[in-house]
Amino acid sequence: MHDTITGAVFQEMLLFGAVTVTAAKQSINDLNVFPVPDGDTGTNMSLTIQTAAAELKKKDLRTVDEVARAAANAMLRGARGNSGVILSLLFRGVSKSFKGLDTADGCMVAAALQEGVAAAYSAVMKPAEGTILTVSRLAADAAMRAAEEQNSVEYVLAAAIAQGEETLRDTVNMNPVLKRAGVVDAGGKGFLVILGGMLSALRGEKLPELDETAAKDKADFAQVGDEDITFTFDTVFIVRTKGNPDLKPFREYLNSIGDSIVISEGEDMFKVHVHTDIPGNALNAAQQYGILEVAKIENMRIQQEDMAAGRKTISADELEDDDMVDGPMPAAEPEERKPFGFLAVCAGDGLAAVFRDMGVDSVISGGQTMNPSTESILREVERTNADTIFILPNNKNIIMAAQQCADLTDKNVVVIPTATVPQGISAMMAVDLESGDAKAIEQSMLDAAKNVRTAQITYAARDSEFDGAVIHEGDYLALLEGKLYGVDKSIAALLDKLSDLAKEQCAEFINVFYGENVTAESAEADAACFGAKLPTAEISVLSGGQPVYYYIISME
Repeated sequence: MHDTITGAVFQEMLLFGAVTVTAAKQSINDLNVFPVPDGDTGTNMSLTIQTAAAELKKKDLRTVDEVARAAANAMLRGARGNSGVILSLLFRGVSKSFKGLDTADGCMVAAALQEGVAAAYSAVMKPAEGTILTVSRLAADAAMRAAEEQNSVEYVLAAAIAQGEETLRDTVNMNPVLKRAGVVDAGGKGFLVILGGMLSALRGEKLPELDETAAKDKADFAQVGDEDITFTFDTVFIVRTKGNPDLKPFREYLNSIGDSIVISEGEDMFKVHVHTDIPGNALNAAQQYGILEVAKIENMRIQQEDMAAGRKTISADELEDDDMVDGPMPAAEPEERKPFGFLAVCAGDGLAAVFRDMGVDSVISGGQTMNPSTESILREVERTNADTIFILPNNKNIIMAAQQCADLTDKNVVVIPTATVPQGISAMMAVDLESGDAKAIEQSMLDAAKNVRTAQITYAARDSEFDGAVIHEGDYLALLEGKLYGVDKSIAALLDKLSDLAKEQCAEFINVFYGENVTAESAEADAACFGAKLPTAEISVLSGGQPVYYYIISME
């Protein structure tokens, strides 16, 4: 009977647990129906603990404190999905309990499991029974009782696993979603697989055979419908902080826009898991507490449909960065950097082509309703072979995410705070590379962006009130510099009103970019009012291909 563990033994136990859950990840995926039926719990838990395994293999650690701290920090950064975040919290609690310890006995391990459960419960806003939380809590309680009987690590772990298995079998009766699908909880199963691997390592055993005797080998995903998914997007992100900000207001905000909320805090960062319909809002709100470091967003409804149809689901964790980029792979960088590079954010092939024709090095897909993360912008900053990178966000909701890049790269990042695509185009037209002066280029771009007025025509998806005006579903809306300018049942009427404005302002250059749902013929006919009222103006009608907006119009 192994009564105590050293740092080296604890490290071996964690590595064994990582191998064991990785081998069992597909069988765990096949159980995954709660909190959403997206079939990725095994993958998420495996990837989470594998980050700890990779970190432990690189270091020579001697105490249980050092091993636990290294593993917990790595898992916090590498945590994937709801189950992975909770798993990382369980081990963060263990790390807190092992602080200052060279070795650990049975009582210390039991106390560490209790601390881990406390950390996990404190981070989950609405704990649900019949989950990994229930399994880990009752397993930890059994560990405490066992430690009073016999102060042995092996005895304590065995007792925790035995109670955990008993609780796991009962999870099918604790949660109506699990009962309908006829399975036990996937997260609880994964946690016990890891503990079982750790115990096997302690006993010097070989990798155990996978236990496939759960209530049902595979969930009946067809019995778990779309109605079981309250919010669409599984959203996970990390924020790097300075100090220890009070996250209570942020928790309350997330609770107002989503569910399945877990926030795990580290020494200089925190990690968030939330299910929501508006992931961009969650990311934007988080940035008031620090710098957004990395984010992952997945559509759970599509994942559930794929699982129900027997198709393989696609996870962001399985994609390489280059798989996320449309179009050809970027060319290899030349040996020497050029002095200046340019990035622009926009949605629509036509608009992207305009920016590329003007010398933009890379176009990042994004805009209204699809704001790119700091990570995706930073990736293009690093790919752009230049010392100074000018970024054109072209949307007020993207400016802050772009600004975070400045602290995350050794390159000089200059964000031109363009709020619209026409402002970005005008700014690019003002670039004079021959000056060789970054400050002069920046000022020219800022001045040019201020001189263009932007109008947009879109539609109302529902009844609402905007800028004091009553709007009905299906109405067309004209926006001028982001503010409501007109509401009508006719796009032509709104364009006519905007052409009057252009005439009043004696506009000399007018660009009309038509969206993905407008034909070239319709665009030419709709834009004719500008030519009729401003016969001397230079008017261009161009395919923008943008979603959401039928027309984006610049007036200078």
